[in-house]
Amino acid sequence: MHVLKTAGTDLFTRLGGDPDLTVDHDFDFSPSEIYPNATDGDVITVAPQLSIEQLLARWAVRRDEIRIVMGHFPLCTVDLLDAPFTTLTVLREPVARTLSFLRHHRKTIPADRTTSYDEIYEDDFRFRSLIQNHMVKMFSLSVDEMGMGGALTHVDFDRDRLERAKARLSTVDVVGTQEHFEVFAHDLEAQFGWTLGAPLWANRTEPEEISDSLRARIARDNALDGELYQFALELCRRRASEPTGSGAEDR
Repeated sequence: MHVLKTAGTDLFTRLGGDPDLTVDHDFDFSPSEIYPNATDGDVITVAPQLSIEQLLARWAVRRDEIRIVMGHFPLCTVDLLDAPFTTLTVLREPVARTLSFLRHHRKTIPADRTTSYDEIYEDDFRFRSLIQNHMVKMFSLSVDEMGMGGALTHVDFDRDRLERAKARLSTVDVVGTQEHFEVFAHDLEAQFGWTLGAPLWANRTEPEEISDSLRARIARDNALDGELYQFALELCRRRASEPTGSGAEDR
């Protein structure tokens, strides 16, 4: 489950999802074993990394060859796919995650190259779809709530939704944080026998000066995400202290 701006593209690449990458490394998977690949549609118009409808359509065609599904899909998406899954995810401190999203947006959307970060942040669709307590939403959504909207679904936030997100996060087999991504990668190698190779940095943007007022605003608007992130840190610490062999098994 790839939460936006948490290094999921790095993992996708290190697993073998980029056939054009030339490195001295034997990948654990071929592109045909990973969803999405080039046959699943382009990332701009079809958006297979985001569209629940496209995922279900391609799953019907490719399910026998797919071994890994990666994308910006709420956790409940596994309930739509008729197969057992081992689930993996990475979370990130919400202010840092949001600032990375804003930088990436301005870098990749020509019309917003000179738009201020405050203006990008204030766009209602972007804010409600991809910024506001986005991690809480991704873990708390139910199939009935999201329909085909997936990660773009708009929801209202309260303490009950946060508690649902915590409960669902606790069911994820391997949890990591972007700030300790190589610990997460090591956990995957140890549990599944994968060889992920050296760190890679995809979709990376350079930090810029951001006003204290915008940082404070992001923290306030994403307070529930902040609590979920602290819960994730504690979950990671607790799991790290468990005896070897008590984690997820490769299904």
